[in-house]
Amino acid sequence: MDCTIRPALADDAADISAVVLRALRETNAKDYTDEIIARVEQSFGPDAVRALIGKRTVFVASIGGRVVGTASLDGSVVRTVFVAPDVQARGIGRLLMAEIERIARERNIAVLTVPSSVTAETFYARLGFKAVRDSYHGDERTIIMERALEAS
Repeated sequence: MDCTIRPALADDAADISAVVLRALRETNAKDYTDEIIARVEQSFGPDAVRALIGKRTVFVASIGGRVVGTASLDGSVVRTVFVAPDVQARGIGRLLMAEIERIARERNIAVLTVPSSVTAETFYARLGFKAVRDSYHGDERTIIMERALEAS
């Protein structure tokens, strides 16, 4: 698998949206109700993703030119880490997180925070993130996790 991580471009918005929506519907749906998934989906249409690309440091993972994953850094907060369901568990999320951590270190960010879905909690825990508290948006549970970055 030849996976490339690069900064997202505005032209990637539709592809990023498609990856996020597929992951929500196929992976996160195991841990969340249809109502929660539908509510979260509203934040990730192509126009919303294009706006996020303008506000955050957004990366995409691609294989053979196909966008298969995304992750972003918003200050010291890791956001929107998603990998297409058909290529999950192949190290793509880990590669995206390594790039996020590299950029965070360049920016002298000492601690990364990630609002993790129930679905992704074990993924982040394997990367050294520790749960610090739960947050709720209605019945949607998010686990706030943190990890101190060692200086490079």
